Amino acid sequence: MEQRILITHSYFYRFDKKQWKAHRPYPPLGTLYAASVLRNNGFEVSLFDTCLAQKSNEILPFIKKFNPSLLVIYDDGFNYLTKMCLTNMREAAFEMIRIGKEHGLKVAVSSSDSTDHFEEYLQKGADFVILGEGEMTLLELVESLTKPEFETWKIAGIAYLDNQIAVKNDRRQVIEKLDELPFPAWDLADLEKYRGIWKKYHGYFSLNMATTRGCPYHCNWCAKPIYGYCYNSRSPENVVQEISLVINNFQADHFWICDDIFGLKPLWIQRFRELVNENGLKFSYTIQSRADLVIRENIAQDLAASGAEIVWLGAESGSQKILDAMEKGQTVSQIFMARNKLAESGVKTGFFLQFGYPGEEIEDIRKTIRMLMTLMPEDIGISISYPLPGTKFYEKVKEEMQQKSNWSDSDDLALMYKGTYSPAFYRRLHRYVHHLFRRKQHLKMFHSVLLGRKKPNPGMLRDFLAFVYYFPAIIFDRIMMKR
Repeated sequence: MEQRILITHSYFYRFDKKQWKAHRPYPPLGTLYAASVLRNNGFEVSLFDTCLAQKSNEILPFIKKFNPSLLVIYDDGFNYLTKMCLTNMREAAFEMIRIGKEHGLKVAVSSSDSTDHFEEYLQKGADFVILGEGEMTLLELVESLTKPEFETWKIAGIAYLDNQIAVKNDRRQVIEKLDELPFPAWDLADLEKYRGIWKKYHGYFSLNMATTRGCPYHCNWCAKPIYGYCYNSRSPENVVQEISLVINNFQADHFWICDDIFGLKPLWIQRFRELVNENGLKFSYTIQSRADLVIRENIAQDLAASGAEIVWLGAESGSQKILDAMEKGQTVSQIFMARNKLAESGVKTGFFLQFGYPGEEIEDIRKTIRMLMTLMPEDIGISISYPLPGTKFYEKVKEEMQQKSNWSDSDDLALMYKGTYSPAFYRRLHRYVHHLFRRKQHLKMFHSVLLGRKKPNPGMLRDFLAFVYYFPAIIFDRIMMKR
């Protein structure tokens, strides 16, 4: 029986106001990988890309036009927000499952949330839930559905209902030879819509790319429902080949390399730099890394020479006590060294910071703020500690969690367990630290203009008004936190 597959995912940027307002949308990379694997094996595939859609029922015209036999809701596991299992996106997945079943389709789901809560997705009508890394499991599932005798129990990596009882087969091994995967099916996404948004708001076009899968570190708040603690890497040659293809075919000039950790394999970054320069490729890119990796010999220089624009570090806290409690495996002094090495090489730094981890006291918060204001990275991302299923952190606090176990969107910031201080305190702390940081950022910029290091621009008046606003805002934040 021939299979026509409609593939989609459940991340709607419009359902996450903070992310939609940022105007930095990326196509669903993981979904496009799955589509490419199916297509390379002879299956007809169409994509309903929800990233820029407004509501779940926009899938209906795709179902009517394409007439699929199978609907696959395959989330982009390279988008860190899908790990958080935001309830807005979960409800969207449930709605698309319902629509699929109403139209007589088989429905398969693959995501972090469905891996953690497969029984719930099956009860909502999904026929199959793919557990963990999904491409090879999905391919075997689709191939099996074409055969007269379909034996569900033989397929590793799926869950399904048998007489209304949820059955979970053994997990499938992750893919180790990533170079054997085809490049994502970029042509299925409407990249012109993405380009239009990026060009309008930022003046350049950025696309996402993954060079590795997984993370071998054991930070006890970080969930690993898809890859576990494995770390597998594409070759620098394979990555540069894709970069060249995407630049030539889609005119991207920036890449968000969405690995958990970029270039961990010894000498990988050095070889990547060599190939980028040998091929005359001109682009910039953003990555995530660790402080203890960046301070290794020549890493910062090789990043700079290959086009790295900003390195986001999981700094998390300026308190060694909290870093140790998180089992982060790095020191505050390494964060200082990494920031300085990147600056010396001309690479910008971003800090991911986290407040509210169990045991954090006011002095730990002050240490984090002092570290931030001393090092002044070019950008920051602040979050409230978020317990994810399958982590030590989650097991530690799950008895304190009540009905709310997921945020509705990425700006929810609810403290879902009993913290040292109230949820209102942490919401206000989030604003306070942002205001402090932005005020000093503006002060540094004005200082550079006065010294002639930076030329004035038309946006200076707006920046000055924002700078003035931060003074009363910070005072108000302090008052509210004390209350």
